[in-house]
Amino acid sequence: MIDGLRKYLNKTTETATLAFFRLAFGLMMLGSIIRFVSYGWVEKLYIKPLFHFSYYGFEWVKPLGNFTYLLFFICGLAALMVAIGYKYRIAIIVFFLGFTYIELMDKTTYLNHYYFISLVSFLLIFLPAEAAYSVDAYQNPKKAFQQIPSWTVDVIKLMLGIVYFYAGLAKLNSDWLFEAMPLKIWLPMNAGMPVVGEFLNENWVHYALSWCGAIYDLIIPFLLLYKRTRILAFMLVVFFHVFTKMLFPIGVFPYVMIISTLIFFESGFHKKVLQKVFGLFKMNADRFENGLAKNNQFAFSEKLKFGFIAFFMSIQLLFPFRYLLYPGELFWTEEGFRFSWRVMLMEKNGYVQFKVTDAITKKTAYVNNSDFLTTFQEKQMSFQPDFILEYAHFLHDYYKKIGFNDPIVKVESYVNLNGRLSRKYIDPNINLAKENESFKHKTWILPFNDEIKGL
Repeated sequence: MIDGLRKYLNKTTETATLAFFRLAFGLMMLGSIIRFVSYGWVEKLYIKPLFHFSYYGFEWVKPLGNFTYLLFFICGLAALMVAIGYKYRIAIIVFFLGFTYIELMDKTTYLNHYYFISLVSFLLIFLPAEAAYSVDAYQNPKKAFQQIPSWTVDVIKLMLGIVYFYAGLAKLNSDWLFEAMPLKIWLPMNAGMPVVGEFLNENWVHYALSWCGAIYDLIIPFLLLYKRTRILAFMLVVFFHVFTKMLFPIGVFPYVMIISTLIFFESGFHKKVLQKVFGLFKMNADRFENGLAKNNQFAFSEKLKFGFIAFFMSIQLLFPFRYLLYPGELFWTEEGFRFSWRVMLMEKNGYVQFKVTDAITKKTAYVNNSDFLTTFQEKQMSFQPDFILEYAHFLHDYYKKIGFNDPIVKVESYVNLNGRLSRKYIDPNINLAKENESFKHKTWILPFNDEIKGL
């Protein structure tokens, strides 16, 4: 086993593959940031709201007022520098820190592909993505290598494989497979689409797309790995993501996944693309074809780096299963739901009415949530227990400032999940102001009294 590991660590591959991914990733991130700013979302999501929902342990991460635009500018500039490979190591670190800070500013905006971008940018800090077809390597030939350790490319493939395969595992549940939920709710909303729209009301289509979606996620990483099925697999990737983009408002995620899966192709393809890019700028790419290989030879620094990345990827393999540590139905409690590649599995809506009572005078106020939250924040808060708890603490502090004595905060809450009738969600007798956020199970979430079978 040790000999096999040593042999694998000394195995090399063409640098062009990782260089291509660096260029594509950087340009996609630059485009995403420009798109985000141009749509006015910085103002709408980070500057205008009076209150922001925080991730547990990251309460100190807050929007920076109008300086939030500067953060986006720095992040975009870093993405461009990553793409061209200029001051690469500094650029990718700045991008990772900047993008992750943006992601942590308000968990209302959580998306799986934001999490994916943070993970990939973190991995790229440790990978020699600037070793070819970069400004750094062009300016300093000593930094240019034609061959790099194979594992530096394989780890990106593994990360993509985890996203797909775990998304497929998550779909192996009774709601998705045997009830066609939530597609049975969502698809008819697109019945006005040309050509396919008339079929989106059909029950058999809901089931067919549910099963096809699960099978696709489970097998696509393996089809991409196998050379004989790679072209077919990529065609499926393009069709799947373009079709889902037409059906659902999922931003740039389809494009990120389509372009990222090109890393599975042979290095000759990546080299041709990069040479054409360099040719557009009248730059000579021959200096990257010098036959040199980045010295791996099981050096201590490489062992240390590989060991750290192996540990990091082990966490990625295990972390999505943390929900098993909690009782109750995952879709109901959402304890362990985020950061586990559970993509578009629920149609969940809620109603919440907060009541704040003065502990001494018993004076009571019913909260109008729109006084403090945007429409989007209120919707997300209404069915996610950690949001409800954090908002309850905010209300406690607010009413204490305006004269309430030790405010008692209780909530009348109802939630429906995947077409089920709305049912009471939070124990209405609990003073949420006295409950604290932690990794422990939230006992004040009322039982689901139903079962969703699956992983």
